[in-house]
Amino acid sequence: MTERVGIVGIPPRSVITDLHRRRVLIFDLDEPQVRASLDLTASHLPRVYCAVLRTVVLNAMHLHLDCIYIDVGPGKCDCALHVSTILKNMLDIPIHCTRNQDMEGAGIPLCRTRMPLLAKMTGITAGVLEPEPEKGPAACRPTAGFWGVPPRDFSLLTLFPDTTHVYGWTRCMENKTPADLELESYVNPNVPTVFFAQSFCAKTALAKFLADQHPQGLYLDCDVTAGSSARAKIEAFFELSHSLFSEK
Repeated sequence: MTERVGIVGIPPRSVITDLHRRRVLIFDLDEPQVRASLDLTASHLPRVYCAVLRTVVLNAMHLHLDCIYIDVGPGKCDCALHVSTILKNMLDIPIHCTRNQDMEGAGIPLCRTRMPLLAKMTGITAGVLEPEPEKGPAACRPTAGFWGVPPRDFSLLTLFPDTTHVYGWTRCMENKTPADLELESYVNPNVPTVFFAQSFCAKTALAKFLADQHPQGLYLDCDVTAGSSARAKIEAFFELSHSLFSEK
């Protein structure tokens, strides 16, 4: 029977390579994998915890996995370390903690190409399951920026133009260097940029800081779903940003 393995965050490329060698079935536990209420995790995590990590626990409760690899190093967050402790107590399977400090970049073609942002984000997150990147499309001239982590609610991404460049930890995801703070902190001051973080995530601090420094930045955080208020803020922000700029 095929081994079922869950991953949280971005384990080192050596781990992903080994999982492919073993021909296991990999589940990205950061993404919604089951149709069940997040409230089911309330006995394990506070409701004020990041929705992505609550999703991790929800998936782990339902997917009947054989083991989990959870990255708890600087490329993820301290909260993931605490979640690993909870998972070890919840589940009778091996929970392997990793600390991905890979610094050999794989490239960021999807982050810079012309493509609907939802499709772009889907491609970037799917790439986490692959040890080696595929050759990507050419870069486009940016007219907007999305900085941050992949939102739990991808529908938020439909509000961005196809010429949006992706920055922040999502760019680190595609580059397969999740602990690269310099890359995560890079922004283009010449394009209007939404600085996004999940509510209750530690990255809200960096998102707010960079948004305050940016000449055309909007700070935004959302929890489980993107409500009408968040959508209205994004729409108004881009409507007020008239000029188009090229990335330096």
